[in-house]
Amino acid sequence: MSTAAEVQALLRFLSQDAKIPLPLALSKVKDLQKAALSSPSLLAQSDLQAIKDIFPDEKLAKQVLNAAKRSLKKRPLPDHETTSPTKRKKQSLGEELMTPVAIEESLSLPRIAVNEETLRKTKVFSNRAPLVLAFCVVLLKNTMPAQPLSSRLSLAQAVVSVNSRSKAVSLGLEKGNSAEEDGLGQGQPKVKIMGRDIRVLKRWGYDSKEGTKIVNKNPNKDEGEEGNADLQESNVKEPALWGLDLEALRSSNKSAELRRRPEPNQDLPIYTAQSARSYLLKSFATAENETTSARTKKKSIKAAAAEKEHNLALLLSALENLYSSWSRVLSVEELDRRAWAWYVQVRPEVQNGVAGWGGKGEVRLADILDLCRKG
Repeated sequence: MSTAAEVQALLRFLSQDAKIPLPLALSKVKDLQKAALSSPSLLAQSDLQAIKDIFPDEKLAKQVLNAAKRSLKKRPLPDHETTSPTKRKKQSLGEELMTPVAIEESLSLPRIAVNEETLRKTKVFSNRAPLVLAFCVVLLKNTMPAQPLSSRLSLAQAVVSVNSRSKAVSLGLEKGNSAEEDGLGQGQPKVKIMGRDIRVLKRWGYDSKEGTKIVNKNPNKDEGEEGNADLQESNVKEPALWGLDLEALRSSNKSAELRRRPEPNQDLPIYTAQSARSYLLKSFATAENETTSARTKKKSIKAAAAEKEHNLALLLSALENLYSSWSRVLSVEELDRRAWAWYVQVRPEVQNGVAGWGGKGEVRLADILDLCRKG
């Protein structure tokens, strides 16, 4: 069995050298260990087909193999340790960055301390899907507080996808049954979010607090006892969740049929937290009227990105105010039920029918604040 340090080194290689998304890398560790491919050197000595058995996407498999070969040429490891204390310190830091705590911190969303007057003056320009995503992420913070941010982002993206497909079908842009209606995902648990049934994958063993330094407050207990208590408590809790991407699963199944062979070691595809976060960060521009638009210079890419991040922080702040005002008096189920109606009241106006698909419009944060419970 690999040591914790070896697992961290493998994750560091996959995420940093091979550029594999961290959630996917985490899900492949056990498969790599079983296949005796648990280090860059072992991967470099392997062949492409062996890696494709674990990473069915040929592009990803080639990324892993090529990165392993580059790593072997760049950093040949001697039989005995010759690493300097400085390098060891850097390696320890790299390993620490791979902890669940670091993963969650890397997904943090922008926050801002601002008064209500500023929020009320703010208008953002966006299409509807990312607004659903923002509504849902903040909703889950109140209805499923035990879920880490990575799970809330994944689940919220699942809601957006299910809703978008439903809308596409109603507009005639897509036809046929959904993947779930065709039976995919059967047997996987479901949760209801904003009125939608979402199939989920339980992330057994994932503790979002793992990597936090334990402070021994009880002088009669050593750190091992404290750590075991924390571990036992985390095992009792409901596990973290991923939102399942059933449409992607159907696509991969169809691809396998075209190749006339099933995917080896096929994993259930998920909505990744990173993609959901990226979608939020890039989706909320500042709404400008004709006068300000005419006299405003074109922003640099960096300035535009910073402005969108700032706008997201303002939007999230307004949504926090909305949900917190009602969470004290409503049940979790009722809060979830009302969330969709609140979104409908403030979503951007777009043209009816197909012409409005993907259309953008203004979102006034004052409209969100007007929905807050009075008193």
